[in-house]
Amino acid sequence: MRPALRLLRGGFLQRSIDEMKRNTFSVFKGEGITGDFADMEIHSFRHPDSLKSIKVFSDADTGGFSKVHMDLTPCPLGHLSEGQFYGRFYGNISIELPVERPKIQRSGYAAWRTQERGRTLFGRQNWDCDPYTYLALRVKSDGSKYFVNIQTDSIVETDIHQHRLFAKRVGEWETIHIPFSEFVRTNFGQVIEPQNEMMRQKVKTVGIGLIDRIPGPFELCIDRIWATNTPEPEHVTNIHREHTESEKVSK
Repeated sequence: MRPALRLLRGGFLQRSIDEMKRNTFSVFKGEGITGDFADMEIHSFRHPDSLKSIKVFSDADTGGFSKVHMDLTPCPLGHLSEGQFYGRFYGNISIELPVERPKIQRSGYAAWRTQERGRTLFGRQNWDCDPYTYLALRVKSDGSKYFVNIQTDSIVETDIHQHRLFAKRVGEWETIHIPFSEFVRTNFGQVIEPQNEMMRQKVKTVGIGLIDRIPGPFELCIDRIWATNTPEPEHVTNIHREHTESEKVSK
């Protein structure tokens, strides 16, 4: 009885109802038959309670000296939607190492991610991104080297699929569409082989990190993140193709 009560208090019943509604709507709409899947929102910062399902972390958690914050900023007149908010991920990167913890040999990172969504009557609740081609993000970047991170319900829990967040208009709002097929499997920042296909049907968390270890302030504004099949062509990015070409030019 007590475990059941804990589940109810934790939103178990409401999550189950929401999941049933979503599945029922999809069936009645015939998405699985037509292949015409509506965009699926993963996280939006437009609501005043949107930070409750966000986790922020940095090297300060293990003794480092980087500072990281996530807050909500009211949308100014003429930007996004009046009366709503956007997220602001900001702080200061430090690569100074804690003297009292000699085992720590690397510092200088900050990140945030969504919280895991919890369990329902239908099992653990994940985002099923399998029907979608792109992960879309509406952001305003300062030009720092941010990475988009996706964690799936895979055998190796520490595996993270990463993709560079290429901003084409620094200091301006833009929508960036990243093909799910271009994410790279990593573990603790290192590329892992073999490059197994991402389990798109079991996405647990999505977030953004700054891991270039360049000391100084940073700021990234985020409106929302969603899965879609209909990007604006000029905003589709391919990290491997663009990054490879730029490396060839530099050489």
